[in-house]
Amino acid sequence: MACTVLKFGGTSVADLDRIATVADIVSARAAAGEHLAVVVSAMAGETNRLVELARQAAGEDAVRETFDDEHDVVVSSGEQVTSGLLALALRRRGMPSRSWLGWQLCMNTDDDHGRARILGFADSGLPEAVEAGEIAVVAGFQGVTARGRVATLGRGGSDTSAVAVAAALGAQRCDIYTDVDGVYTTDPRIVPKARRLERISYEEMLEMASLGARVLQTRSVELAMNHGVTVRVLSSFSAPGDENPGTLVCSEDEILEKQVVSGVAYSRDEAKITLFGVEDRPGVSARIFSLLAAAGVNVDMIVQANARGEGQANMVFTCTHRESATARRMLEEARGEIDFERLEVNTDVAKVSIIGVGMKSHTGVAETMFRALYDKGINIDVISTSEIKISVLIEASYTELAVRALHTAFGLDAA
Repeated sequence: MACTVLKFGGTSVADLDRIATVADIVSARAAAGEHLAVVVSAMAGETNRLVELARQAAGEDAVRETFDDEHDVVVSSGEQVTSGLLALALRRRGMPSRSWLGWQLCMNTDDDHGRARILGFADSGLPEAVEAGEIAVVAGFQGVTARGRVATLGRGGSDTSAVAVAAALGAQRCDIYTDVDGVYTTDPRIVPKARRLERISYEEMLEMASLGARVLQTRSVELAMNHGVTVRVLSSFSAPGDENPGTLVCSEDEILEKQVVSGVAYSRDEAKITLFGVEDRPGVSARIFSLLAAAGVNVDMIVQANARGEGQANMVFTCTHRESATARRMLEEARGEIDFERLEVNTDVAKVSIIGVGMKSHTGVAETMFRALYDKGINIDVISTSEIKISVLIEASYTELAVRALHTAFGLDAA
C-alpha cells in the first residue's frame, strides 16, 4: 500500500485555528489521492500542564514508581484531545476520518512508564482503514503495555510514534511538520547565513539531534535509520502556495554530493565534572560509571589524565546540567569506595560540534576546527570524536562566537 504518514507537533496544533490549518493541509493531500495516517502531539504547553497536575495530585513526597502508570494516563490525554479535534475538523471538511489511541492502535511497549520503548504492533485494522481511504488520526506519544496500561514514550515521543507507524505501514515517507521549514546547517538565530539542507543522512541527523539540534527527537531518527523510513522535515506555518520541499532525512547512499561538514550544533545544557586524585587501578572507572548509570545519569564526554600524585589520575566527564546534582551526590556518597581527593562541578560550559559524513574521507578537519577556534581566542577544554563528528567543550560565553566561526570556516555560510 502506497501511503504517507504525517506528523504535526504541538505548535502546529496549538489551538483550534492551528488545528483548522492542519485539517486544510491534510484534506488537500488526501484530495490529491494520498492515503494518509496523521500522528499528532498535544497542544503546545498542554503536556507540561498535565505533568504539573499529576505531580500535585500525587504529592511532593510520593514515590515516583507508585504513580507511573496513572501518571501516564494523565499526561497522554493531551494527544487524545488533539486527535479527536483533528478528526472532527476533517469530517467537517467531508473527509472520512477517525481517531486512534495507543491502545486502539495496538502499539505495544515495555513497562518503563514515562520513557517506554516500542516493541511492535498487534493487528489493529489500521492498515486496512488507511488503504480504504480513511484518514487515521493517531494520538502520538503513547502505547500500551502487556498489562493493558497506557505507557508514554518520553519527551518528543510523537516523532517516534510517527516513524513507528510509518515503518509498520510500509509508508513511502514520514513527513514531520514543525515550526521550521527544514534542517539547517546551524541555528539561524545565531547565524543568519545558515542554509536549509535539501538532504541529510540518518547518521548526520542522529548526531545533530543528540548534540543539541531540536528539529527531530533522537529516538525517532534511530528508528527511521533502522527501518529505512525516509523522513521529511517541513513547516506547517508556510504560506498557501509555498512549495518549500523541506529537508529529506535519508540513507547516505541517496546523497550524491557529501559535504565534509554538513552542520554545526551546540548545547548549553552541559556540566563538566572532574574527579581529582582518583586512584589509578583497574575497576575504578567501571565503578564510577556504573554508579552514574544506576542513578540515570547519561554521561557524554570522558577524559582521563595522569594526576600529579603517583598512582593517581584525574577523571573528567560531562553530563546534562540538570543531572549534575545527582552525579555529585552519588559520587560524594561513594567517596570512600572510589577514593578521590576532590570533586568539582562546572556548569558554565557549552558543547559545540561539527557533523558531516564527508569527514570519513577527508583529512585536516580537526586542524580547520581548532584553528578557527584559536583565531577567535577560544580555549578548548575537552574533545570527543566519532567517525562523523568532533565535539569540543568550551566556556559557555563563547558559544555563539564558536558556532559562527566554525560555520564560516567550513564554508557553510549562504552566499
